[in-house]
Amino acid sequence: MTTIDARPVGFFTDTSICIGCKACEVACKEWNQLQGDPPTFTADSFDNTGKLDAQNWRHVQFIEKVPDNTGFIPTPTPIAGGQAWLMMSDVCKHCQQASCLEVCPTNAIVRTEFDTVLIQQDVCNGCRDCISACPYGVIGFNEQTGTAHKCTMCYDRLQNGLQPACAKACPTESIKFGYLDDLHTVADKRLATLQQGGYKQAQLYGRDSSVYGGLNAFFLLMDDPETYKLPNAANAKLPSRNNVPGYVGGAVTAVLGLLAGVLAFRSSRMSGEGKGT
Repeated sequence: MTTIDARPVGFFTDTSICIGCKACEVACKEWNQLQGDPPTFTADSFDNTGKLDAQNWRHVQFIEKVPDNTGFIPTPTPIAGGQAWLMMSDVCKHCQQASCLEVCPTNAIVRTEFDTVLIQQDVCNGCRDCISACPYGVIGFNEQTGTAHKCTMCYDRLQNGLQPACAKACPTESIKFGYLDDLHTVADKRLATLQQGGYKQAQLYGRDSSVYGGLNAFFLLMDDPETYKLPNAANAKLPSRNNVPGYVGGAVTAVLGLLAGVLAFRSSRMSGEGKGT
C-alpha cells in the first residue's frame, strides 16, 4: 500500500492461523521504540507479556484447550497430548464508540484521518481517565513521560503510505491490515470457509456495530469472546457516563443530593434557632 486515501482502515486478526510466534510484539516494540516491561514469571502458559500496557501495544494470548467429551478439539492447530492452543494477537480495538476519547478532558485523544484512535502525547495531561474508561484495558500509563500510551496503528507509517509494523511482520498473515470494507469481505469469506469445515464456534467479533459501534481492529475467534477475555455483545456497553441515560441519571442524583443538603441545612438552622429561644 503506497498511498492511503480517506477510507477507514483497520486490522482483521484471524486467530485461526496465529502461531504464537510474537513477531508482531517484537516488530511493534522495535518500530515504536518501546522498552518493554521487566521480565516476570506470569505462570500463564507461554505468555511472558501478561497484558497490554504502556510498553506492550501488542500482546499474544496463549489459551490452552482440552478436548470435550466427544474428543473434539475446537481449533485447527492441535498439539501433542490431545490439547490445543487458542492464540490471539491482542491490540487496541480503535472502537467506533471509543470510551477513552469521550472521557478525555483535554481532547488529547482524537480520531485521525484514517479513522483510528490516537493519543496526542503533547496534549495528554496524564489524568488516566482513559485508562479507567477503556473496556479492553489496552491503555497504560508511562511513568517516564507522565502520559497515557496505547497502539497508534503506526500512525507515522500510515502517513507515509506504509502498513503497521505488526501486520508487516506477521508470517502467517493472521494480522491483516487494509481498508475496513475490504477486510470485512475477507473476514466474511474466511468465516464461511471455517464453518463449512466444521468449526461451528468460529465467529467474527467487532465486525458489526453490536460491539462499541464496531471495531476498526476486529477478530475472527475460534471460541466465545469470553475465552479471549473479551466482553460479549450483550455486555459490550459504554460506561454510564458515556451515554444519555447515564448523564440523566447523574444529573438526577446530583439534584437529589443538593436538595438533601439544603433540607439538612435548613433543618439544622431551625433546630439551632429553636434552642436559642
